[in-house]
Amino acid sequence: MTLLASLKRFARRFAIGVTLMAASASAFSQQKLVLGAKNFTEQYVLAEVTAQYLRSLGYTVEVRSGLGSTLMRSALENGQFDLVWDYTGTAALVYDKIDEKLDPKAMYERVKALDAPRGLVWLDASPLNDTYALGLPSKFAKETGIKTISELAARMKSDPKARRYVFGMDAEFANRPDGLKPLLATYGITLRRSQMKQMDPGLVYTALHNNQLTIGLVYTTDGRVKGFGITPLEDDKHFFPPYNATPVVRAEALARNPKLAAQLNALSAALDNDAIQDMNKAVDLDGTPPKDMATAFLRSHHLQ
Repeated sequence: MTLLASLKRFARRFAIGVTLMAASASAFSQQKLVLGAKNFTEQYVLAEVTAQYLRSLGYTVEVRSGLGSTLMRSALENGQFDLVWDYTGTAALVYDKIDEKLDPKAMYERVKALDAPRGLVWLDASPLNDTYALGLPSKFAKETGIKTISELAARMKSDPKARRYVFGMDAEFANRPDGLKPLLATYGITLRRSQMKQMDPGLVYTALHNNQLTIGLVYTTDGRVKGFGITPLEDDKHFFPPYNATPVVRAEALARNPKLAAQLNALSAALDNDAIQDMNKAVDLDGTPPKDMATAFLRSHHLQ
């Protein structure tokens, strides 16, 4: 074999090798996803569930958690994240400044339409609705049979002891224009200043559990609602906006990964309030690592 022939043969092999390496690198880049998450238990759980699920499907997933809502959103818009779990109510009220009352479907459609030109795709909303609720200690709820906020309002008008009812809430809700005052007006509830107690959100659950509060502002999917036997009341006048957890993905990430939308939609459909509340409770009250709860959830729903 002549020197020229050897060089040509080497060049062909080198070119084939470079092509295969490029194809391999391209395939890897299509499968790598950066998942962002916020800084509370439910978000850590959702991030772990999603990361394990996608890894089982062959994706490489990097998780960056511990962010506030606006920081996570900014990172998603800037392309630092490929996907996140966000809430319809957060998008409507915080990002898009929508101040009109919308039902869950209308709110989802509105935020989805507003984000489409930004290159952000809202996939199927999950049944998981992490919104506010008024909670009662289990003993008081059983004694009175109260199940709705309207029934609570009626009780407060008829019960001579209602002047001693104490309502605990965080400072943000107490002072928000769409918080305490319009809630009381919607349901016709009158409270004296001494009956309203501002406190750390986490302490509300403990105070309800210890019967130190009559009413407390809680989140519907918080594990302490179930763990502490708190009774959340039905918001029968639909004052609180819906906060359905939804996978939000950059359009370019979906284009790189044609199966991703259907895969995330399957996961979204499996998440509801009972499932996430059980996982939140296990993490917050039982000390179970989010990783273990995510594995158990995925196996029980045949997603891993």
